[in-house]
Formats: sequence, structure tokens, C-alpha cells
Amino acid sequence: MPQPASLLRPRLAVLALLMATALAVVPARPAPSVQGELIARDAWVRQPPPGTDVGAAYLTLSNISAHALTVTAFDSPVAEAAMLHTTQLESGQSRMRPQSTLVLAAGATVVLKPGGLHVMLHGLKRVLMPGQRVPLVVTLADGRMLTVSALVRPLGSE
Repeated sequence: MPQPASLLRPRLAVLALLMATALAVVPARPAPSVQGELIARDAWVRQPPPGTDVGAAYLTLSNISAHALTVTAFDSPVAEAAMLHTTQLESGQSRMRPQSTLVLAAGATVVLKPGGLHVMLHGLKRVLMPGQRVPLVVTLADGRMLTVSALVRPLGSE
């Protein structure tokens, strides 16, 4: 039996309030950044230790095209230089080495993470605090650029 509109309104109002409350407590996750065939997501920067002007950025890059894409550079307005590095174990020691390019095969996803590939931010121009967002620009060999918003996480984040 249909209910009169006057009885439905309070129920709809309660339902709308519950939905709004539920959405308010779910942390917003930034949408992936897309430049044609390249998708970047989950970008973050570890808060640098106090007194240092060097930081590290991490993200996931996905090539959704049918051909390889080559990343030739990273940049950020918060640093004098941003360079791709890889971490390798040599003679029992962990060592960072610059890497000039990153080739993403067709359909491939590469995760830049602590202890592996990452972007070093040298000559930080300001202190980075947890919760801030840092722009990170990814440049492809053909000149296309993708700007990503990286969240600063606390020192010690993995």
C-alpha cells in the first residue's frame, strides 16, 4: 500500500543525513592523473628529516597504450631537481643510483616505492609537512607532461 508523501519526507531526510555522514568520514582519495596513455596514482612524498633539503617521492605509473612509453624526466616546483633513482643491493649495502629513463612496456604498471625505484627531490625550497600536497611533473619522451599531486606523509612512512 503506497504511503502518503508526508510520511516519506522524514524518512528520506534521515536517509540523506545518514548518507552524508557516511561520506564525510570516508577519507577522500585523489583521482588518478591521466595524460593520454599514462596514468599516475597513489603519489606521495615522505616527509624529509628535519634539517635536510632532500626528499623522496613515490607513485604508481600505468601505461594503458599498445606501445611502450618512456619517462625521461621528473620535476617539482618545490625542489631544485627531481631525479629518478633506483635502490640496489651491492656487497650487502643498499645503494642509490640515478636512472636516466623509465620505460613502461605496453600495458605495464610500475610502482615507485621505498627500497626500489623512486624520485629523489634535491634542494627542497621549503619544509614539507604531513598533509600538504606537492606537485610532481612526469615528462614523456615525446614531450607530453603529466602533473600529479603527491601527498606528504609522515617521516618513516612506507
